[in-house]
Amino acid sequence: MTRRKLTEEEIDLWKKVVKTTERLQTARAAKSDAPSTPPAPKPKPKPHKAPSAALPPFEVGSKARGKLPGHDLKPSPGRKLASDPLRMDEKAFRRMTRGKLKPEGKLDLHGMRIDTAHGALASFILSAQAAEKRLVLVITGKGKDRDEPGPMPMPRGVLRHQVPQWLALPPLSQAVLQVTQAHFSHGGEGAYYVYLRRAR
Repeated sequence: MTRRKLTEEEIDLWKKVVKTTERLQTARAAKSDAPSTPPAPKPKPKPHKAPSAALPPFEVGSKARGKLPGHDLKPSPGRKLASDPLRMDEKAFRRMTRGKLKPEGKLDLHGMRIDTAHGALASFILSAQAAEKRLVLVITGKGKDRDEPGPMPMPRGVLRHQVPQWLALPPLSQAVLQVTQAHFSHGGEGAYYVYLRRAR
């Protein structure tokens, strides 16, 4: 789109308007009688300086740096439980982890939502202790793989991560003596052995 040129009549009209108008004074200009000065130009940005400790020159045949440290990710529930101190009889613990002890009760949380699973776990553990059971099995499932892993690592299996935490907090902590990952014959990574204290 091209601009249209002004006609002679429009130019004459504009000149008349300019002659008859008066300049308005701003509040700042009214306070100072000094003529207004144009704003100072902005300073030019300084060039970016390279850091003083420059990298050493690399030549063909030089050795590269050692491996960078890996990510310190949250340990799996099984590894975390394996590092917990032993609070039960060592012989019974070895038999339990080898799958030699038969659980006296079983709770399957597979497919439950967190709110219903927490209530079901609390009810099951406290009633098992009241019935003087010593070893029970809690099945959580391994959890589904994420379709979109994304940039942040997400734990697989929400219940698998939550159940050990719930068992370590009141009111269940007073009933639980030891928690460990189940033997593969009882579910492996998707289940926990819960060894209960004797009811008082």
